[in-house]
Amino acid sequence: MAKGEGAESGSAAGLLPTGVLKAGEHPAQVMMVRARHPAWKKEPKKKQQLSICNKLCYAVGGAPYQVTGCALGFFLQIYLLDVAQVDPFSASIILFVGRAWDAFTDPLVGFCISKSSWTRLGRLMPWIVFSTPLAIIAYFLIWFVPDFPQGQALWYLLFYCLFETLVTCFHVPYSALTMFISTEQSERDSATAYRMTVEVLGTVLGTAIQGQIVGQADTPCLQVPNGSEVASEGANRTHSSTSLRGTQNAYLLAAGVIASIYVICAVILVLGVREQREPYETQQAEPMSFFRGLRLVMSHGPYIKLIAGFLFTSLAFMLVEGNFALFCTYTLGFRNEFQNLLLAIMLSATFTIPLWQWFLTRFGKKTAVYIGISSAVPFLILVALKESNLIVTYVVAVAAGISVAAAFLLPWSMLPDVIDDFLLKQPHSHGTEPIFFSFYVFFTKFASGVSLGISTLSLDFAGYQTRGCSQPARVRFTLKMLVTMAPIVLILLGLLLFKLYPIDEEKRRQNKKALQALREEASSSGCSDTDSTELASIL
Repeated sequence: MAKGEGAESGSAAGLLPTGVLKAGEHPAQVMMVRARHPAWKKEPKKKQQLSICNKLCYAVGGAPYQVTGCALGFFLQIYLLDVAQVDPFSASIILFVGRAWDAFTDPLVGFCISKSSWTRLGRLMPWIVFSTPLAIIAYFLIWFVPDFPQGQALWYLLFYCLFETLVTCFHVPYSALTMFISTEQSERDSATAYRMTVEVLGTVLGTAIQGQIVGQADTPCLQVPNGSEVASEGANRTHSSTSLRGTQNAYLLAAGVIASIYVICAVILVLGVREQREPYETQQAEPMSFFRGLRLVMSHGPYIKLIAGFLFTSLAFMLVEGNFALFCTYTLGFRNEFQNLLLAIMLSATFTIPLWQWFLTRFGKKTAVYIGISSAVPFLILVALKESNLIVTYVVAVAAGISVAAAFLLPWSMLPDVIDDFLLKQPHSHGTEPIFFSFYVFFTKFASGVSLGISTLSLDFAGYQTRGCSQPARVRFTLKMLVTMAPIVLILLGLLLFKLYPIDEEKRRQNKKALQALREEASSSGCSDTDSTELASIL
């Protein structure tokens, strides 16, 4: 007991500057005052919780990227080929260069964000605010058909790259915002589930708006009497030109509606979410350099294994996304149903996001990866082997949506776990969060650009006919391989790589406890500088 009292007295005296204690005053008296005074009663640390309103406002911010990305991913290829009438080779260049440029802008924007200083709005929010108006202008011009046919390819390439740059300035800081809305891992996971639900709703909205508005227009096709898909001199050119102009106007109308949604969601995000700094981040003397942070991030084993696994699985779903409209139109023969099939996939994904959130909480994230993503394989095999049947196709679309939901949710739910593990091993390496998110997006976008470019080029080699009412057998077979067998192989490769991912549920719990201890230590050390002044005032 005496030893304990002496230790407390010494610690109390150590808090006071020289000269504060009066002559003859024992340090134990200081402790008595401290114990009696309300200001010195230590309150238990409250868990930092986000309100439902905060989570919803944060989640709504993910919709612009998904609404525009869904419209571009599902419809840009068929728009370039059949509406803008760009030749397949030029279309493949536009799709590949646009996605590749989009991939390279992610780490570039991540670098610029890491050098940004904190403002009244935060460090990330200014990027979102200033990129939004320019992004919607560029997006609208992607869906505009210029009057100079010789420079059309350059027009679409320019505005596609410009839009992808601006939407990256929105999405990279928004993705990194996950780490700054709360220090609680459970709250971040919950907010991520809200975000994924809204993002899938965004894809539903993008699919519904783009698909239903464009689907009401009669896109003309050309076919000669012998059935070969070449431009026919005897076709009714006046009717064809009028119908084509109506289709182009339908794409512009859909672009205007989607641009309005983009602005509304950005406003809700900025007004409803506030960035929070880590306690120990504010104590850093100066931020880490980007290239040193990049070396540390790329040498972190769990991060490399995670992005390698999701690189292949994301690539599989992007192949399906990019070629699905052409596959439904020409291989399955459902020219007037593909927008409804897309809607069935996205609605199924939306309703199963909460199911996957419960599942990963109950059984763990790695188990959710294996079951959720692999569930698409049997249905892709069914589509590959069975003859075209509309009812079976709708059943497969609903089942595929379940797997799409898992592919949406899990990467963004697992990345914060990797960052937590990194911060424990590199406790002074703050400001690297945008690097984690931007390079994950970089690898997936670059791979998707390669896949879209190669798939469109494959259609060119197979003999794709622009605006044809039907396509040769080689084109139909190529589309079937791109939508079924290639994604199956990529999914299986991705799941094999996930076996190497080391952060399981036990490791997550250990990291959570260690980080909580680190935050409490940082908070207490931050308060110790003011203790002496406050105690002297009380005395």
